[in-house]
Amino acid sequence: MSPPRLTGALRSFSNVSKKDVFTEHLNVLKAKRLKRQERFAREGLTWQKIVHFCTEEQDKAKQQAAAQELKSLLLATKEIVGTEHGQEAIESAAVFLFETFHNKDHVGREETWAIKQMFGPFPSSAAEASCACVARLVAPLASSQIEDFIQTHSSRHNPQRESGFGCNITFSYDCYTLDPLEDLTCSGVYDESVSLDFINFLNSQQSGKKVTSEEDMPSSERSLSSGDGSVLQTEVERYLDRGNMISSNPEELCTSLFEMLASNRSDDELQNELFELLGPEGLEMISTLLQRRATIVDSLLSIPPDRTGYPPDASRKISGEVTKPAYGCQVTVLSEQEKQMIKMYRREEKKEKKRAKGTDDADSSEAVLTFDPREMRTQREQALLTARREPVLSRQRVYECIRYPNVYNSYAEATKTPAFVGGARMLLPEGIRRENIKMYEEVEIPPNEPMPIGFEEKPVFISELDEIGQLVFKGMKRLNRIQSMVFQTAYNTNENLLICAPTGAGKTNIAMLTVLHEIRQHLHPGGVIKKDEFKIVYVAPMKALAAEMTNYFSKRLEPLGITVKELTGDMQLTKGEILRTQMLVTTPEKWDVVTRKSVGDVALSQIVRLLILDEVHLLHEDRGPVLESLVARTIRQVESTQSMIRILGLSATLPNYLDVATFLHVNPYIGLFFFDSRFRPVPLGQTFVGIKTNNKIQQIHDTEEVCYNKVLEQVKAGHQVMVFVHARNATVRTAMGLIEMAKNHGETCFFQPDQGPDYGQCEKQIQRSRNKQMKEIFPEGFGIHHAGMLRSDRNLMESMFSKGHLKVLVCTATLAWGVNLPAHAVIIKGTQIYDAKRGALVDLGILDVMQIFGRAGRPQFDKYGEGTIITTHDKLSHYLTLLTQQNPIESQFLDSLADNLNAEIALGTVTNVEEAVKWLSYTYLYVRMRANPLAYGINHKAYQIDPALELYRKELVVEAGRKLDKARMIRFEERTGYFASTDLGRTASHFYIRYNTIQTFNELFNSQRTEADIFSIVSKAEEFEQLKVRDEEMEELEQMLSNYCELPAAGGVENGYGKVNILLQTYIGRGEVDSFSLISDLSYVAQNAARIVRALFEIALRKRWPAMTHRLLTLCKVIDKRLWGFAHPLRQFPNLSHVVLNRLEEKKLTVDKLKEMRKDEIGHMLHHVNIGLTVKQCVHQIPSITMEASIQPITRTVLRVRLIVMPDFRWNDQVVYIAPLKALVRERIEDWKIRIEEKLGKKVIELTGDVTPDMKAIAQADLIVTTPEKWDGVSRSWQNRSYVQKVAILIIDEIHLLGEDRGPVLEVIVSRTNFISSHTSKSVRVVGLSTALANARDLGDWLGIGQVGLFNFRPSVRPVPLEVHIHGFPGQHYCPRMASMNKPTFQAIRSHSPAKPVLIFVSSRRQTRLTALDLIAYLATEDNPKQWLHQDEREIEDIIATVRDSNLKLTLAFGIGMHHAGLHERDRKTVEELFVNCKIQVLIATSTLAWGVNFPAHLVVVKGTEYYDGKSRRYVDYPITDVLQMMGRAGRPQFDDQGKAVILVHDIKKDFYKKFLYEPFPVESSLLSVLSDHLNAEIAAGTISSKQDAMDYITWTYFFRRLVMNPSYYSLEDISHESINKYLSSLVERSLQELECSYCIEIKEDDRAIEPLTYGRIASYYYLKHQTIRTFKEQLRAELSIQELLSILTDAEEYAELPVRHNEDQLNSQLAQQLPLQVNPNSYDSPHTKTHLLLQAHFSHAQLPCSDYTTDTKTVLDNAIRICQAMLDVAASEGWLVTAISICNLVQMIVQGRWLHDSSLLTLPHVEQQDLYLFRKWSNRKGRSDVGGFNGSIEGLPELIAACNGKESVFAAIVGQEFQSNQIAQAWTFLSHLPMVQVEMSMKGWWEESQEQMERPLPVAGVNLREESSWLVVHADQEYVLQVSLRRINLGQQRRKQESKAQASRFPKVKDEAWFLVLGEVDRRELLAVKRLGYVRNHTVASVAFYTPERTGKCIYTLYLMSDSYLGLDQQYDIHLNVTPASIASQVNTEVSESVTNLSLS
Repeated sequence: MSPPRLTGALRSFSNVSKKDVFTEHLNVLKAKRLKRQERFAREGLTWQKIVHFCTEEQDKAKQQAAAQELKSLLLATKEIVGTEHGQEAIESAAVFLFETFHNKDHVGREETWAIKQMFGPFPSSAAEASCACVARLVAPLASSQIEDFIQTHSSRHNPQRESGFGCNITFSYDCYTLDPLEDLTCSGVYDESVSLDFINFLNSQQSGKKVTSEEDMPSSERSLSSGDGSVLQTEVERYLDRGNMISSNPEELCTSLFEMLASNRSDDELQNELFELLGPEGLEMISTLLQRRATIVDSLLSIPPDRTGYPPDASRKISGEVTKPAYGCQVTVLSEQEKQMIKMYRREEKKEKKRAKGTDDADSSEAVLTFDPREMRTQREQALLTARREPVLSRQRVYECIRYPNVYNSYAEATKTPAFVGGARMLLPEGIRRENIKMYEEVEIPPNEPMPIGFEEKPVFISELDEIGQLVFKGMKRLNRIQSMVFQTAYNTNENLLICAPTGAGKTNIAMLTVLHEIRQHLHPGGVIKKDEFKIVYVAPMKALAAEMTNYFSKRLEPLGITVKELTGDMQLTKGEILRTQMLVTTPEKWDVVTRKSVGDVALSQIVRLLILDEVHLLHEDRGPVLESLVARTIRQVESTQSMIRILGLSATLPNYLDVATFLHVNPYIGLFFFDSRFRPVPLGQTFVGIKTNNKIQQIHDTEEVCYNKVLEQVKAGHQVMVFVHARNATVRTAMGLIEMAKNHGETCFFQPDQGPDYGQCEKQIQRSRNKQMKEIFPEGFGIHHAGMLRSDRNLMESMFSKGHLKVLVCTATLAWGVNLPAHAVIIKGTQIYDAKRGALVDLGILDVMQIFGRAGRPQFDKYGEGTIITTHDKLSHYLTLLTQQNPIESQFLDSLADNLNAEIALGTVTNVEEAVKWLSYTYLYVRMRANPLAYGINHKAYQIDPALELYRKELVVEAGRKLDKARMIRFEERTGYFASTDLGRTASHFYIRYNTIQTFNELFNSQRTEADIFSIVSKAEEFEQLKVRDEEMEELEQMLSNYCELPAAGGVENGYGKVNILLQTYIGRGEVDSFSLISDLSYVAQNAARIVRALFEIALRKRWPAMTHRLLTLCKVIDKRLWGFAHPLRQFPNLSHVVLNRLEEKKLTVDKLKEMRKDEIGHMLHHVNIGLTVKQCVHQIPSITMEASIQPITRTVLRVRLIVMPDFRWNDQVVYIAPLKALVRERIEDWKIRIEEKLGKKVIELTGDVTPDMKAIAQADLIVTTPEKWDGVSRSWQNRSYVQKVAILIIDEIHLLGEDRGPVLEVIVSRTNFISSHTSKSVRVVGLSTALANARDLGDWLGIGQVGLFNFRPSVRPVPLEVHIHGFPGQHYCPRMASMNKPTFQAIRSHSPAKPVLIFVSSRRQTRLTALDLIAYLATEDNPKQWLHQDEREIEDIIATVRDSNLKLTLAFGIGMHHAGLHERDRKTVEELFVNCKIQVLIATSTLAWGVNFPAHLVVVKGTEYYDGKSRRYVDYPITDVLQMMGRAGRPQFDDQGKAVILVHDIKKDFYKKFLYEPFPVESSLLSVLSDHLNAEIAAGTISSKQDAMDYITWTYFFRRLVMNPSYYSLEDISHESINKYLSSLVERSLQELECSYCIEIKEDDRAIEPLTYGRIASYYYLKHQTIRTFKEQLRAELSIQELLSILTDAEEYAELPVRHNEDQLNSQLAQQLPLQVNPNSYDSPHTKTHLLLQAHFSHAQLPCSDYTTDTKTVLDNAIRICQAMLDVAASEGWLVTAISICNLVQMIVQGRWLHDSSLLTLPHVEQQDLYLFRKWSNRKGRSDVGGFNGSIEGLPELIAACNGKESVFAAIVGQEFQSNQIAQAWTFLSHLPMVQVEMSMKGWWEESQEQMERPLPVAGVNLREESSWLVVHADQEYVLQVSLRRINLGQQRRKQESKAQASRFPKVKDEAWFLVLGEVDRRELLAVKRLGYVRNHTVASVAFYTPERTGKCIYTLYLMSDSYLGLDQQYDIHLNVTPASIASQVNTEVSESVTNLSLS
């Protein structure tokens, strides 16, 4: 059957003829309204009709001409009307101009007046242009044709249509027959199917028929009203009269209801829908309509179209639309989901009722019969009462049951009264005034009366605050009312706070109170604020507000020295600046990004102590999810780290404040403060005006008119007004328009400024400005203000307004945000604002409206302020509801769940589904889902089953996880529920890239893309999705495409992504843009594109696409600098003009060319002589670098590339790469001491230390355990050391270290061993132990190992199989990257080794501490925090009591040990014992432990593979061997079947480790860099005596083997015999030249033979680098003081490797202040300076800044003795007596740790400077009978020893006054064991008179020198031997175990006592001989050979006996010689006896 015949209009609004399923169109009502608006818009003359009319039936040429004219007309119109209202307004204005000019040939007076009336002032040229365009358009057409066209369509020529429908009708209700059902209570159910009469009315309008008033209607028509058709009207009338659904008007409701009734749904379905629409108030109406459904539909369908007339009675209603309309568009705002949920909820409710009545599940038709409207209504009312202001009814919450102490909510009080039935209707305050006229509808809400002051309310005076408060609030007398009420909680507690208060109520000062509370927490005695202990973060929603807040807090907090900085997209801060700042003001997005990736040493977020969130009510806007994510992250951090972060939320008044309080974890009884509008400092009256017309141009006109009237009203009352518009150019246009209207009405006098005394001055200031519009409008009393004006002009406008010279200021919203400039009245003119983010005009946000309204009312002057908002009629109710806070704010988090989840996974805070579900419970989404489940898609039943929404949250998380996994942003293993972040996900998180954009990248991005492709990909990002192309932009985009686009723009001007591409290229090309919307879009594109390209760069970098990475980096710079890659680099300098730059490009003068040119040449080339210098300076500032690269192949697939990068521009810092140095590894001797010495009885000796230990012990040893360096030093003199030649087996452990820095030593040892065995013909067995090697064969050959002895296993062959997991971590900065590894470490322990031992390797002591503390924090969240402690708590407490280190005490209690060199030896042993015995489960150790001790564990975690290298001052990689060694500790052979190793690396190195941890590692030689020193050793030993020998020596090395195998590694070009020869020759030549320059060798005249020099021998003997010896040769002189020697000592090359760690230059600077000797202040980062300071600190007993310095001091002292002894040898060889004795003194200082000038008594234990008086006091005592023979004063140790005479009691008597008995005992032990040596001397030699060698005693000291017998006669120029007999005077004390060892508590290792014998002639300051003596036991004789002088006569030689261990024990003896003439015979005898002696020795 064919459908009933309906008119087109009917058909479009009903679904009678549609086959669609109705449920598909959920938002039908909104769609219908839009259709109706479109319909209105199509009425009358439209632009489309004009375009069609002008171009139809024309040939092609004329069509093109007409199209061009139409474009010109639009352009002219744009000039008249502006662009800010959008294209629709421009087209509408063009129609008006077409109508005006279609029959005119010029712009006459009448036309000018018409245009001015409609648009205000306009440029006359634009009017003339438009008139000319219209004339040209109509020229080809007949005038009658044009007139007909205009007549047919124009609204102007149809006077009836001008008046709004029904405007003259007076309604009389008498003629309505009342319906019999009227006595039932009326209730409004609103559906979608009635007023067809309205549509018929539309039809009648279209046909131009006159609509008569009701009285004129024929009776036949009127009689219809009593029929069924009028039932609908009557019911609707009655329903609306009751005040229901005031946002709707009768026509709409009738339309909707009729459509529903006429649809093909069953009554039961309709009943539900009607009930949803109309609510319980419409129950009776529903039953009436359903009973009479058929007749109503029939009667209305039968009415002819011209006989309808429905009078709209809108005078009592507020019509309009709200943001998310439901069917019933009540003021409650509902989303699609919410509507579905309401349905479900009601169905549930119905079922409940049926069950309650005991009915079965009858079908729906029965349900209709049983339904009792009255009962249903009462139930509905009850339900609404309990949950009145939430859109969905929740049974959980009943707000008003509880009265919270700080909530002042008059609205909540009002809704309790019976006058309000539920919260469904719009609830407006009392005293409301409404006006509804033809042009607009107006609602005025009067200002509130202020809240009466409470009984206990007392203001807080600033004078009552503490000193900090008074400083900060200086200039204020007291806090305002709200601040005083909050004061106690904000200033004196740590409670979280939520403050809801009106704008302008002083919330900023409440924030200040909490800031001060935080600062007071860190105030230490003496008024010192510990600024590095806290950070405060203030999150403001807009950049403008952030800037304002930064200024405010900076000024206020300046007296306290607190730094406040802005951190936004515009204001970036460096890492250092962030660390130095105490308060950061930031935007939500910026803070989100910062907390997503940690910054600085400690993750920045970890020291935040206060988080202030401004404008929290923005949770329901687009940016809400960011706030949710921030708060959730903060609160989780508080809970996981147990740190206190206070949260302060500041918000406008909002209805569901309790939800927000719950979300912020605010205690509602303490921290929740809600102040309604009664607390505004100035009460606010609000006026809402809705303009009714739908015609766009009429709308603009009406808005202007209403605005003028409102402004005039205020100005007449003597007030100033601010008019807010939404575009910069609209400010001028509006101001001009208002002035024009004032002139037309003759009312300009009201606006003109009062001519006050300073007016003239102000006028002059204005006239000086360059802004002509501003100058023009100022005399009229108007001003303008927007961000595009100069700062000076804006300041001028602000000051003129505040002085009262301007009556009206027209401004943009920036004024409301950035400047606090109040006015009595503010008017918002229009609410459409262009949003680039959405790419369209959108409604002005509530935040802006509130901020603008906040500027109304001046606190000092006004009793109230007035805010007016002029909007369109359909938006009226929207703003009313927003501003009367009737919409609970909902969460928007679901939309961005995937992105936020990815951020948390990337951050490492969420690692599995369980944690993600927990994380969701911290969001506002969770709070609202529980309060309002239906709105979020959770049905009632599901909510009842799962009230905590655990399952629903899990579902959300899993779904988001799958999405992210699909996009490769995470790895989601659904089986285990684990999430793992990927590079892509981390990049997306750090760069804030959305999920959909990443999907786009995955599809389109690959390594082959060109620049054009990249731009195309970027422009398709979701971030730009909303940017659409508008018709009016096409032409401009075409121009931009041709003018500024260097690359093809895919998509062209027609597509959105093409537009983005064009805009981006225009931005780079610095192109000009005219259109307002395009300017806005351009800045949006520029901001986001830079970020997206950076993200693509990161992605390409992670994917290892080199070419693409380079391309993208270039593009990043292109966008950043707004310069194409081909532009001249100097364009980056703003000080060069375009002319100069253009010439540079024309002449093709590149930067390199310019560098070579002189400045005058450049000037001539550019025809601008003076510019040459500027260009030259710029050229030298461009960062350019010179690079040297060396490439060394490692394996076939791996190359090592070394780059030396040097700056070639003017800058301060340099970057040079130096290979890292690793401390040498010592072998474990303890193990072999037990196994070999104790069990097998073989002697094991350790050979380490400075100089060779006891020769006898070494010679007797069976097994020598030594370090490579030490054995190298010993074996250098192999010819003289028999034990070296006796070696039968040489075991070298870790021989793969050949490839590392310590490798050359191993290489030399092996080479020398092979060399020795070839010379002694005694084979030595060599055993090399190593990790798996790739080139084991080479190494074996070199070691002389045949096929039989070579065993090379793959890395996978292990006693315990090893499972290795490698995880990459992003992040450029080391410390944050290490911090991000802590959670994965914890999880690795949980999953791989929950109960077995775990070893964690870190790079530094600091990292051991930080890692341990973080692990403890994670343990704290577990059920059993002490799960890693496997010992009784009391026992462990006893052990902890013995531990010294405070951090270790804490960690041991949790079963975590720490192990590093900074710990005391005993602490280390304790930890080792606890770990080995499994009492503690986790040991965190520095990497050196991997070599030092063998503690295997089940799981090894290598946390980071870099360490800080002090020398190169950066983090460098561990050698791969170290990582292998650490991994080797995983798996305990006796206990584990499998070991686990987890290696956490920097993500860019992940692949490298993957390769080498599983592949054998090739070993190359690193001998080259230290070849010179090793050659010197061999030359000194006599092994090498010519250049040929040196060549031969090299052929013994491993280096030579590898040189032939891998020539490229060693920069050898080919391996021909000639090339190798040439290469080695030059190598030898270079090394020998270096040695010659260092005075170590001499190359003989034949240029072949080589001879060692003394200096070379000294270097070899003491194992020094040749550079050190060169330093000694050049700097040592005859007479040097201790200070000068100290400088030379610390300049030794050996100290160049001492690490100067990060920030240690500052520590060195501070240490230098405390020490006596000055150092160069510019060299605090030098290792030599640090060595100098450490030695000074050692002598001064100064406090060292950290434990690292203690270890560094040990390193320095280790080398110092050896270097000093070399210095002594140098001084001796030069014969410098003074210097030699000073060096001996320096050695004593080093060993005892005291200055030479200190009293030697200070070397006694416990004796300090302040105790010396005791010895002086003793000396001055009278009658010292107990002192055996010693009567002098006690100045030093010898006197003290003599005074005590071996009696401890005497010593105790001396010091007993200050010392305890144990201290006395220790000091006496030291004193009694000091060496007291008695010296006797004799001379041995030949005398002429005797025939044999004689020994003559030397005369005793102290004899008379005048007697000849006192002088020993000797011959001149002859060798004699001084025999020195030394006897230790042992005073009979007990013998010590190690009596040969020196007592030196400040020296780091055990040292033997020894002596220097120095013979010299004091007069000539000449040293004759020096001799070293070991420990003097009972009696030792030393021989010192010397030559007598050549001259005869008397001379005195002096013998010095110097201790090398003690200060103050030196002795000196004069030797008196009488030199007689030389005797030939005795000389000959001497020489003969010498040669015989030598013969017998050899």
